Amino acid sequence: MLDQASKLRELANESTKIKNDKNLSTKIITVTSGKGGVGKSNIVVNLAICLQKMGKRVLIFDADIGMGNDDILMGCFPKYNIFDIIFNEKDITEIIVEGPLGVNLISGGSGLGRMDDLTDIQRQKFLENLEGLRGYDYILMDTGAGINKSVLSFISCSDDFIVVTTPEPTSLTDAYSLIKAVRHFNIKDNGNIIVNRVLDNIEGENTFLKLQGAAEKFLDIKLNFLGKVYEDSKLLKSVRVQKPVYIGYPNSYVSKDIENIARKMEGLLIRENNSGIQKFFKKIFNIIS
Repeated sequence: MLDQASKLRELANESTKIKNDKNLSTKIITVTSGKGGVGKSNIVVNLAICLQKMGKRVLIFDADIGMGNDDILMGCFPKYNIFDIIFNEKDITEIIVEGPLGVNLISGGSGLGRMDDLTDIQRQKFLENLEGLRGYDYILMDTGAGINKSVLSFISCSDDFIVVTTPEPTSLTDAYSLIKAVRHFNIKDNGNIIVNRVLDNIEGENTFLKLQGAAEKFLDIKLNFLGKVYEDSKLLKSVRVQKPVYIGYPNSYVSKDIENIARKMEGLLIRENNSGIQKFFKKIFNIIS
């Protein structure tokens, strides 16, 4: 399945060299899940809005090829995506849309699926266009679910990664399988977990401890608990009206949980150690070449 495994390993070893560049300030975080339907995109959107409210400048990159729905959750509709930069001569600023509280959004669209077909000239032009993405504190890469080359490549090239799971056994099993693949290919030796749709604090903590215990015993990978997010009917109401819950219901359990996660991220994730968006995509091109 992963014929680029050796390249993934090379990039993982190369990441320590990139971290010596202190002039870059953008933290690129891949947010993913072992299976679909765990509420990952809702967490990405509301976390971005919360970080933005905290004074950070945030960009969401919807990297779920063909299935992205961050725009719908945010109530905004991009006219263009990455495909239009590469093939239709659009500038990076033309494909960025502004969402709630000024959070920016870029849709990867079908363009991500065609990156391996690019010529060297097209790749260079695309990388030069990314200069327009300077100044962000966070870029959240919202990938598709499951274990595949695309997801593992994004994890490998990002500064950190978050796996969203739920207490359901199938979700937990798939999250473990994804983390196992990350460790098998020596992509990362640590990661972060968010447990979504919990009924109480104990369920969230116990779910994480199950995953952490198995991962540290059998995979030799350190997992950090970013937090839990309550099951809340207000989230469903927000999705139906295409208004993020953090905007529509700022005092809800979900919003408070998202705030706690954002504060923990700010305390744990050091933006001095990062790769920058151009180097991120240079590494992506290296994998798919």
